[in-house]
Amino acid sequence: MTRIAVIGAGAVGSAIASALVRAGHAVTLIEARSDVGAGTSKANTAIWHTGFDAKPGTLEARLVARGYQLLAERADEMNWVLERTGAILVAWNEEQFARLGSIIANATAVGYTAVEHLRADEVYAAEPHLGPGALGGLLVPDEGLLDPWSIVIGLATDAVVNGATLLRSAPLTAVESIPDGYLLTTGAGHVEVDWVVNAAGLDSDHVDRMFGEDGFTITPRRGELIVFDKLARRLVDHVILPVPTATTKGVLVSPTVYGNVLLGPTADDIHDRAATGTTQTGLDGLLEKGRAILPELLDEEVTATYAGLRAASEHSDYCYELFPAKHYVRVGGIRSTGISSCLAIAEDVVSQFEELGIRSQPLTNPVSVPMPTLAEDRLRPYADADLIAEDPAYGDIACLCEKVTLGEVRDSLRSPVPAVDIDGVRRRTRAVAGRCQGFHCGARISALVEGRDG
Repeated sequence: MTRIAVIGAGAVGSAIASALVRAGHAVTLIEARSDVGAGTSKANTAIWHTGFDAKPGTLEARLVARGYQLLAERADEMNWVLERTGAILVAWNEEQFARLGSIIANATAVGYTAVEHLRADEVYAAEPHLGPGALGGLLVPDEGLLDPWSIVIGLATDAVVNGATLLRSAPLTAVESIPDGYLLTTGAGHVEVDWVVNAAGLDSDHVDRMFGEDGFTITPRRGELIVFDKLARRLVDHVILPVPTATTKGVLVSPTVYGNVLLGPTADDIHDRAATGTTQTGLDGLLEKGRAILPELLDEEVTATYAGLRAASEHSDYCYELFPAKHYVRVGGIRSTGISSCLAIAEDVVSQFEELGIRSQPLTNPVSVPMPTLAEDRLRPYADADLIAEDPAYGDIACLCEKVTLGEVRDSLRSPVPAVDIDGVRRRTRAVAGRCQGFHCGARISALVEGRDG
């Protein structure tokens, strides 16, 4: 049995760990932060990408298309929420309108042929609340929404329940070569392994250099977003996309599976890998763009603002390469499409190991742990009379804004990959993520986390 360490428990690392464990390997998943999915994976636009706009011939194009399919195949098993809302690219000027044909040609080149031209009247028929001035657009019917929190936590959980060791608060601090492998020093102790997979996100270039490579440099790309109240959900049915540029897909307006509406992101290259705060300039710019795209949106209440850092590099493709002589796999520079492609990346890593003759006995009966239901359009515990009759804790609402129950918070603290702080509870339950941002429920949730209540 090959011992493999996966560095980084975001979407990509957790997916790789899950796939390797199911393939029969001995896996240690190593995360620098206190929880899985607490970096780039937790702060994104939550779009289920088809890859229609990826660069033809790239790894990203292939892996996003395959990942889209794999997410759909695993959704029922894992209770992941995927909503195929479709997306509309809106051309607001003649230059953008002239580019629509090249976008269709690009989609065709990557194998996605369902893009449709829309006249201006068809754009407004599909999205009547759009601002004035749209000249036309494109419909991408298979783009959609996903729940990024549950996908990452679900994959890490899948790895753990099927035999992986998860180390949290375990930054990699030293690497020592030993016969046929490595001795890794982490914040949670030493780990001896045969192979290492680097899926460390924003720190993947630093980890790459620890293994003697220098293939790329991460320049964090900060994306600020505004979350509008659930009452805004009536204003938009599709993901509203701009015509993309060479550096960014631009500012979008999108519903979420949690019932809110997102506006963003910005795209600013910065140097501070911990700068996840929003800026006045960024938020003002988003509001200005939002006023043009969906004017009525600005009349709605803002629930929250946040910023995420994408692991952008100087390369236009994923920095994914296997180094057989070094027993090392680099999976870096995975940008905003990482959640959509994560299962395909994991599948590819397992396949490459098999091609090298690194095989084991796959698990015959892997365990699947469905994730809690967080989506607004599904039956949630507070409204499930049968569940409440079985356990009254699911009828005790701890977070009024998001209707999260005591039972759900309790479950998040007892799960195979339990929350260790209030942010972890939020990503497992939606508690403290609503209008009041924890003003009313924060103290009680904190007490539950600390074992002082319930």
